[in-house]
Amino acid sequence: MPHFVPRVFSGMQPTGNLHLGNYLGAMLNWIAMQETHECIYCVVDMHAITVWQEPAELRKAIIDVTAAYLACGLDPKKSIIFNQSQVAEHAELAWILSCVARLGWLNRMTQFKEKAGKDKEAASVGLYIYPNLMAADILAYHATHVPVGEDQKQHLELARDIAIKFNNDYASAIDDGIFFPPPEPFITGPATRVMSLRDGTKKMSKSDPSDLSRLNLTDDADTIARKIRKAKTDPEALPSEAAGLKGRPEAENLVGIFAAFKGDSVDKILAQYGGGQFSSFKNDLADLAVAKLGPIGDETKRLRADPAYVESVLKDGSERARTIAAPIVRKAREIVGFIVS
Repeated sequence: MPHFVPRVFSGMQPTGNLHLGNYLGAMLNWIAMQETHECIYCVVDMHAITVWQEPAELRKAIIDVTAAYLACGLDPKKSIIFNQSQVAEHAELAWILSCVARLGWLNRMTQFKEKAGKDKEAASVGLYIYPNLMAADILAYHATHVPVGEDQKQHLELARDIAIKFNNDYASAIDDGIFFPPPEPFITGPATRVMSLRDGTKKMSKSDPSDLSRLNLTDDADTIARKIRKAKTDPEALPSEAAGLKGRPEAENLVGIFAAFKGDSVDKILAQYGGGQFSSFKNDLADLAVAKLGPIGDETKRLRADPAYVESVLKDGSERARTIAAPIVRKAREIVGFIVS
């Protein structure tokens, strides 16, 4: 079996402001991984157009999300940071992999059913087959690990299935038997699953119509504090241990956010606040959120005001990404039987 360099790949779509869920659920782990792994972080703008985007707004959103990446602590000297559409190998490999993937596999993808809604016939073909592009994003770099949340586990399993089938289908043309390493999920510890501030049973989302449901990374201090204080709770006092949060989704969400900001366990937080009312707890959480998110918002705004710098980061990142992807995709073309000049 060939040796593959341990390599991490992940990305986010440039649609809407990044929020606390993106930061606690993914970004903190991305930042930590920079110190231990070769990391490639992508702004997946090709995925974004699976639903219609106003072109000028999309261009702005690519800059905005990249600015947020940098403001949170992703370092272009330690990681490759780029936008997907600047590396044509993603699209080329996606076509090859679409000819390897099976229709039945895509039919099982629950996220398409959720996003397409009742009128699936009106959804774009891109929305249906975008898990194949996601597989290409990963496999074009021979990425070995992908940090994923619950909503993307199914897509990573598909990428693994496609890699394995490609290796099997073209085994006679692959010297070592494995060309694409089946990517593994990256488990970095208890990444916080952040829920809506208005409904603790729903994930915090960019698409929620209520801005009070989320903390955007660009919210100012007053807005952050107001949203925390308005966050939905229940009439009971805070419990003294984690088991007491069962069946109390809003309380569990707020305590989880507090623990993630502090870097402490939920039990440690409840040992301090258990038996008390939410009012004083929310005041402390608001202060903590402002202290953690305020500098990120300020730096994001500063970077947004310098789009030339952000574009230079993307240009450099895309060139570095292409040096990895180009020979891998070229070899894939050769393996499937294309004439490679």
